[in-house]
Amino acid sequence: MTLFRAALVLGLLSAVGPFAIDLYLPAMPQLAASLGIDEAGAQLTLTAYFVTFGLAQLFYGPWSDQSGRKMPLYAGLTLFIIGSVGCAMAPDIGWLLAARALQGVGAAVLMVVPRAIIRDMHTGTQATKLMAMVMLVISVSPMLAPLVGTALVQLGDWRLLFWALSGVAVLSLVLTGTALPETLARADRQPINLRSLWAGSKVLLSDPAFMGLTLIGGFGMASFFVFIANASFVYQGQFGLTSTGFSLAFAINALGFFGASQVAGPLGARVGIVRLMGFGVFGFAGFTVALMLLAMSGAASLYVIVGMLFCANACLGVVIPTSMVVALDAHGRIAGLASSLGGTLQMLTGGVMIAITSLFVDGTALPMVVAIAMCGVAALVLALLTLRRISLDPATPPAIS
Repeated sequence: MTLFRAALVLGLLSAVGPFAIDLYLPAMPQLAASLGIDEAGAQLTLTAYFVTFGLAQLFYGPWSDQSGRKMPLYAGLTLFIIGSVGCAMAPDIGWLLAARALQGVGAAVLMVVPRAIIRDMHTGTQATKLMAMVMLVISVSPMLAPLVGTALVQLGDWRLLFWALSGVAVLSLVLTGTALPETLARADRQPINLRSLWAGSKVLLSDPAFMGLTLIGGFGMASFFVFIANASFVYQGQFGLTSTGFSLAFAINALGFFGASQVAGPLGARVGIVRLMGFGVFGFAGFTVALMLLAMSGAASLYVIVGMLFCANACLGVVIPTSMVVALDAHGRIAGLASSLGGTLQMLTGGVMIAITSLFVDGTALPMVVAIAMCGVAALVLALLTLRRISLDPATPPAIS
């Protein structure tokens, strides 16, 4: 399987989970009005998705280590389809939350298994290049999904978005069956039992480099989740953008991340993956703290927010792919478990940050940018404690010292 084909297939599969978030962001105010709930209630639909999305990864990783990578994909996508249909038919917020939770359970497989497949195929700089190419394919979600969502809402209402997600998942099932080979040889499969799961989890949880790298990426992703949960209300409420205007502003923020992710591989080969990650974390923290100070002083206009988040997300574009790759490099034998545990920790970090932010939402940008800055500071502290443990030699894969 060529690098390009692998990136295309894995990217399209990986994009389904983010697509389930980004597609309906422009419709969140409409959804809230339709179901008679407030802004915090609408954000619960994201929290329900993120929590189950995170927890279910604990299951898919070990399962994929035992059965191979494809069977869990079939099961997860089937659950995602059922959850999407349930969302489309939801008569009230309780039903919608339950269906969104089921969606998250299904989508979790698309976070775990593609990362494990990348580790099956490559390590080090080559894996970073493949991860960056996958990120490029995933970029269709934050750039186009809100615009597609806006168009679909104009044709129907927010329920049509979930019918569309059902169709996307069906196409993903076909893609899995026809274009994705099995990458885990039978000789390398690990049986599932509580003893082996505990032993593997103990190794991962006691590895300060794995935990530090995972949480660096986790706080980076948490900043995205905080933005996702609040942006539609801030951009359309405080700044008066239309749903189309919001979609374009959202795409600009995403463009910084995915544009920068494409240079992560070449830059990592030149200056060292770990050193590059350090530069990225420092920039992310600097831009987000600066934005927070501007917001506190009343100087955070729409253009300032979009511009500063573009720069912060560009820094994250070289942090998140590299942190994922380096965290898995030393744990190839349990790549599925490592991917699932890392993904769970990252998603739970994001869910906690959304929950904290929801306590302070007031329809303005300040709570959002303060929470994003908190993520930046946390990632920087973790980087200062973690990256010194890892080899900085750009000519070799990172080694844990």
